[in-house]
Amino acid sequence: MVVSHRVPDLGALELLLAVVRLGSLGRAAAELGVTQPAASARIRSMERQIGVALLERSPRGSRPTEAGALVAEWARQVVRAAEALDAGLDALRERRDGRLRVAASLTVAEYLMPGWLVALKGAHPGIAVTLGTANSTVVAEQVRGGEADLGFVEGPRTPPGLNGTVVATDRLVVVVGARHAWARRRSAVTAAELAATPLVLREKGSGTLEVLDRALAAHGGTAPPLLQLASTTALKAAAESGAGPVVVSELAVADELASGRLVAVPVPGLDLGRPLRAVWPAGQRPTGPARDLLSLTRPSRPGRRLPGPHETAQM
Repeated sequence: MVVSHRVPDLGALELLLAVVRLGSLGRAAAELGVTQPAASARIRSMERQIGVALLERSPRGSRPTEAGALVAEWARQVVRAAEALDAGLDALRERRDGRLRVAASLTVAEYLMPGWLVALKGAHPGIAVTLGTANSTVVAEQVRGGEADLGFVEGPRTPPGLNGTVVATDRLVVVVGARHAWARRRSAVTAAELAATPLVLREKGSGTLEVLDRALAAHGGTAPPLLQLASTTALKAAAESGAGPVVVSELAVADELASGRLVAVPVPGLDLGRPLRAVWPAGQRPTGPARDLLSLTRPSRPGRRLPGPHETAQM
């Protein structure tokens, strides 16, 4: 669409309408918050731009010429359309700033997100938040596809096509049921032994499995799994039943370890630490509620650990 160079800008049209309505260039200038000389110069510039005289000036005030009255009528339609556009844009901004779609990995969704969302709602009561949970691979896909405004993933690196920032660090632990042989074992389980043992694992695409595979890479990676389950709750139930060792976030098993239903199995020399990241589309910056939520997740110092299940996260 080509815009004619003879079309005045919106401010000039609003000034013309004010002069026509008030009958005075001085009163129009005062209403719009500009000086009378500036308003007069703008009218003259508009007349030169259009190529016709718009106002007849006299000691009694200013009134539109015949051409000026016609231009004012057209200008009134343009200004009304601009006001409607502005109102529509405001509504869009309010709708955008009033909702937030979050996708999070299970660990973040269960152990961090509730506290963050409570803090966010306290600061912005009108925000409507939807939270979806999935493994880290699916979360990344949802953020890249525009299905989520902000994502939270587990794993050693930021997924391709996304920008991200570390919001906390977590640690995986190997746990077994109280009746499992490893629960009564006196000698430590080695990394090589863990790699050779069929484990009850999360499904492919989970951050937990990615971190474990990377940690055991020097020992050939993980053995074919005994079972693959899609939730932390299912993993814990399998471990308690004696199905086999599982690897989960230390946050997820705090109560079970305290009660003795599960037993932690040390694996000396095996690094099972992992960062938890907030992610968003590459080349963009979080805005509105996404930016506000991100500010609540930022660690107060490098290497911040996640709070325990019965601790209060420092916002």
